[in-house]
Amino acid sequence: MSERHPHQQILLDSIALEMQEQEARFQLHDGMGLKQLKSRGLALHPIKVTRKYFGYAEYPELEFHLPYALETDAFKSNAAIEVLLGGSSSNDSASEAVKGIYLGGTGRKGAVRLYAPDFPDWIEDKDVVIKLAPDHHTEGIMKDAVKAISTEPNMKKLFEAIHGNGPFGEKSDPLESIENDRLNESQKKAAAAMVENEHLLLVHGPPGTGKTTTLVAGIQALIANEKSIVVTAPSNAAVDHIASELVRSGVKILRVGNTLKVDDAIYPHTSEGGMQGSKEQKQIKRLKIQAEELRKMALQYKRNFGKEERAQRSLLLKEVKRIRKEVKDIKAYFDEKLMDAAEVILGTPVGLKNALDENAKFDVLVMDEAGQALEPLAWAVFPLTDSWVLAGDPFQLPPTVLSQKAIDNGFNQSILEHCFRNAQNVFLLDTQYRMRASISQFSSEYFYEGALKTPDHLSDTGNHVVYFDTAGTGFEEKSGEDGTSRMNEGELDMIEKLIVSEALQPQKTAFISPYSGQVALAKDRLDEKMRISTIDSFQGQESETVIISLVRSNADVEIGFLKDYRRMNVAITRAKEKLIVIGDSATIGQDDFYAKFLEFVEGINGYKSAWELM
Repeated sequence: MSERHPHQQILLDSIALEMQEQEARFQLHDGMGLKQLKSRGLALHPIKVTRKYFGYAEYPELEFHLPYALETDAFKSNAAIEVLLGGSSSNDSASEAVKGIYLGGTGRKGAVRLYAPDFPDWIEDKDVVIKLAPDHHTEGIMKDAVKAISTEPNMKKLFEAIHGNGPFGEKSDPLESIENDRLNESQKKAAAAMVENEHLLLVHGPPGTGKTTTLVAGIQALIANEKSIVVTAPSNAAVDHIASELVRSGVKILRVGNTLKVDDAIYPHTSEGGMQGSKEQKQIKRLKIQAEELRKMALQYKRNFGKEERAQRSLLLKEVKRIRKEVKDIKAYFDEKLMDAAEVILGTPVGLKNALDENAKFDVLVMDEAGQALEPLAWAVFPLTDSWVLAGDPFQLPPTVLSQKAIDNGFNQSILEHCFRNAQNVFLLDTQYRMRASISQFSSEYFYEGALKTPDHLSDTGNHVVYFDTAGTGFEEKSGEDGTSRMNEGELDMIEKLIVSEALQPQKTAFISPYSGQVALAKDRLDEKMRISTIDSFQGQESETVIISLVRSNADVEIGFLKDYRRMNVAITRAKEKLIVIGDSATIGQDDFYAKFLEFVEGINGYKSAWELM
């Protein structure tokens, strides 16, 4: 066996640390009861099952309803979950718990998939809990991918290049430009380089620079050159975004993985959607009805029954199992036909690993939002090709990592960040089309060496950036109920007055804050038509007007994770017409980054005292 690179061991250690942190956070034990898990948004209880059915790969799936609104932000699509009885002791609960994934939800509704042959008998009891769980499935994929690097010559060579001490790769030099009237020169060069690239290419797309438009143009050119393409991104939302643009451009796609929340345009290009109206669908429907009838017959035999009844139940359930395998085989055959017909296959790294054959091979892999991709997940899909295009922005938010020890190891450094350090084949998209010139100005100067251009039609027509300084008002921050997140009621008082005085339209206004405590408070107090979100959840979105509540205001001049300036880069680049920032200069102004930002707003006459609104 080939010797491991030192960074491989760091990755393996970090994966273990992250799993330990997940175990500690999500586990029900003496020090962490159900009430505490619910207060932290890590458990949903009580749930009412509204629908049960057998869905993807014949796994049991259920839809549920919550009797009242709970904090569900932590329940991301594809998050690992456990379903159990809340009234049991922790030991009993553990023995009854059924593992699965959260498929998605809105408001008080949601859906989960259970990794079990059938629904547990107690699933409709009144005390059922859905709680987050350590994601051992993804853990296994990441560990296997990191270990395999040593055994695959191409992967080992790429790994050593990325983690070497000097520059690697050669700049693509396309002989012909992409002919596309919708693209600017920097976009044309990047799209043409995607066709020319034979190794690793980075498309650096700062906010609003048309990264997806560029990728779609490059993918279309690759298809014209008869290349087979697989597209991935770290989240289902990111996959669906580029999938919808490809569909709009007439590309034949197949979207694999969790497709519960895909929009109507993408659904026909999923396994389930592609099967609509086919003879296979009718065959599967008949088999499912047959299996459900046999299952109901088997479930007539409850827990206390004799030897003869037990044997009859066993036979019935064995036949159900056989029928479900037949359904899986039909689906697998149909999926193979869909894959053969598709020009592009899309899914998250985990979704692709689950859906594709172990020996699947493509010409080009495109990874969008690579700045949010954990490095081991990239190595899980890199072996699918020998040519890679990574697109994103290392100056926006990195992947989410829970373990501070893993962060200390650098585990929250994305694959894009690692490559960006020394890669030669990098193409910057240099013109932003989202925001007024002054809104993009500070971000361009601080993060992108002043390289970002703004087209003439987005030149300033007034004052588009305003900072309201709360210094001296006494609007101090407070800790949230769980002792971690922060809130600042004074800033919300100001914002309520600001919305009225500026006659801001709720539908065209977004409120964002780095702290979930402030976001929860805002949801209680601000117009429900406004988009209200943490900065992290708002990455990739935009709004006419954006209000940022910085929250931090204390005598110790502590600014917490405002120290990650990439979070502020995301925040200040979401607004199209008006950016409003509320903060305490006495607290944040001691930091060099925020001192520069304050100097910038003063220079464009955007600085105001909070007293003007009092």
